[in-house]
Amino acid sequence: MNDQHEQATQSSSPWRQPVVWLVVALVAAAVVGGLVMVRVAGSDGPMDAVPDDVRRTGQVQQAELGPDARAAALTLSAVLRVDAKRDMVEVIPVTGSFDRDATLTLSLHHPLRAAQDRSVQLVPGEHGWQAETLPDAGHDWNLQLTPADGAWRLRGRLPRGQRAAHLAPAVDASPDASAGPAP
Repeated sequence: MNDQHEQATQSSSPWRQPVVWLVVALVAAAVVGGLVMVRVAGSDGPMDAVPDDVRRTGQVQQAELGPDARAAALTLSAVLRVDAKRDMVEVIPVTGSFDRDATLTLSLHHPLRAAQDRSVQLVPGEHGWQAETLPDAGHDWNLQLTPADGAWRLRGRLPRGQRAAHLAPAVDASPDASAGPAP
C-alpha cells in the first residue's frame, strides 16, 4: 500500500498543487498591476493639478499669491454661469469694482490631466463677460479668472454636472489673516 502511495505522489505533477497556482497568480497579478501603473503614469502628459508658477526652495514649494491678495483687497468676487442652450459661459460680477470694458481670461484646468486644460477670452457683455464655449460637464473644472495684465486673480471650482460656480480670491483680505498667528 505504501508503494502505491509513494508512486502516486511521485507521478503527481507540481502543477496539480493549489499552492503553486497561488504563487503563479500572485506574480502575474503583480506584473499586470505594474504595467497598468506605468501606463497610467505615462499617459496624458504631466499631471500637475496646480497651474501656478511655483518657486521651489529645497523641498518647499511656494506659489505667488500676490494677484490673489490684490483681488481680496479689491473685494472682487464673481459667479460663472454655464448656458448650455446657447453654448456659452458668462461671468457675472458680484462684489468689487471691475473694469467692465476690459477683456478677461478664464482658465479651465482639468483636476488631473493638464493636456485637457484650456483658456478662454471673455468679452464684455450685457451682464458681465461672456464667451462662446461649453466646458465638458463630465468632470470637475478648476477655474481661474484674470485680467489681461494679471493684476488680480479669482479662483473657483465647477463640479461635474453643475452649471454655476463662485469665483473668489484664494486668500482672505481680513487684517487678522495678514498679521499671522497671534503670539
